[in-house]
Amino acid sequence: MNITSAEFVMSNTAISSCPTNNLPEYAFIGRSNVGKSSLINCLTKRPKLAMTSSTPGKTLLVNHFIINEKWYLVDLPGYGYAQRDKKTKGKIKTIIENYVLEREQMTCLFVLIDIRLDPQKIDMEFFEWLGENEIPFAIIFTKADKLKKGKLNLAVQKYCNKLLETWEGLPPFFVSSAEKGLGRTEILDYIDELNQTVITKKELPY
Repeated sequence: MNITSAEFVMSNTAISSCPTNNLPEYAFIGRSNVGKSSLINCLTKRPKLAMTSSTPGKTLLVNHFIINEKWYLVDLPGYGYAQRDKKTKGKIKTIIENYVLEREQMTCLFVLIDIRLDPQKIDMEFFEWLGENEIPFAIIFTKADKLKKGKLNLAVQKYCNKLLETWEGLPPFFVSSAEKGLGRTEILDYIDELNQTVITKKELPY
């Protein structure tokens, strides 16, 4: 997929305020400081499209960006930031749950995982919750450039093995580096493939 335009549309906390034109949406989520904003900027080739920060936990809203005037890239708040107070954590949990469970236009949820870390309980629980609610999702392993190839392959295999302890099969997954552009083509091609499926369904006469 060639991205010719990428524009910020809106930020909000309620799905009732999200765009109403029924274009497919691809949401990105992950634990704080996983590199989400950097990946979004890499995918769109717009260095300042999503705000990046050295301070984790800065994304507190649902942010919509329209891509090629055909689909939305949605930046969701990060989860698992320990320094947030209980009230803020509760608000973010509600925002995430409402969007993921109720937003009909969401075609796929991309869950970002820092491949340098061992499988984390909070991520495993999040995957389980997605499965229980039959939410379509894919995994993007981030910061692949921080590991040498051999260690990277072992880390990915370790994560996959951990998932297979409770899942019958693996979801689609991608290995990425925002810094090097690794995985960009594969992720965008997957979105393009899903877009074609959405278009085909809309064209069916029944």
